[in-house]
Amino acid sequence: MNIERLASILRQAAKDEIMPRFRRLDEGMIQTKTGAFDLVTEADTNAERVITAAILDHSPKTLVIGEEAVAANPALLSSSLEDRNTVYVDPVDGTANFAGGLPLFAVMAAVVQNGEPVAGIIYDPMGDDFLMAEKGCGTWQVFPDGRRHRLRYADPVPLSEMGGLASTAFFPFEQRRTILGNLAKVKMIAGYRCAGHEYRFAAGGNVHFLAYGKLMPWDHVAGALMMQECGAHVAKFDGSAYRPGDVDGGLLVAPDKASWDELKREVFAV
Repeated sequence: MNIERLASILRQAAKDEIMPRFRRLDEGMIQTKTGAFDLVTEADTNAERVITAAILDHSPKTLVIGEEAVAANPALLSSSLEDRNTVYVDPVDGTANFAGGLPLFAVMAAVVQNGEPVAGIIYDPMGDDFLMAEKGCGTWQVFPDGRRHRLRYADPVPLSEMGGLASTAFFPFEQRRTILGNLAKVKMIAGYRCAGHEYRFAAGGNVHFLAYGKLMPWDHVAGALMMQECGAHVAKFDGSAYRPGDVDGGLLVAPDKASWDELKREVFAV
């Protein structure tokens, strides 16, 4: 799947299915999945449907794994990625933000060939621009007028000067309590409830670390590739490489290996 074509598919789905519903959702258009912050809307389901159909129209043999398709058929998440092309799709990343009228949501897709991530896209419907990465080619911000700007991750700083974004909700209680206490050692911590925008912010060199306790491929395959392509050190909490099929083990992103090791030791000792 050509990355420019895939980007066009995401953008068109956002214009047709997502933005017309933003701040126009009736009560019946929002459903709860596993909890108050895990929602699905008509925008999610309709956008994923048209994105999947458009991908298969251009590339019929591609395996498309979308967040809402997995919600309906969990077995999809265990599909073999070897000897095939796979596209992971998150039709509305940050659904709780979208449903609440907060303009902080994204449309994401990642391309995996024979088990290896080769391309990622994070589209911001509000700004109408993309973050795009292809393996070995860097991470770029692509603007509506065609301008392209290569992005670079933040330089290392002392732990006490670090700012970061962390999603702590999915760590076990005791680990979460320890991590939240340890985060007092850094200068700033926040969370956007939208991995797409967190990755976008980090790719521009605006924070020093990202941390996630839960891994779903539509949330992280594109972003992890982008972080590597803009110079960051990316690994699971046990130090191993993150793979598209991984759904546990957490993820920590830092400017370099030394910063990663310090964050792991001093903050995320899980």
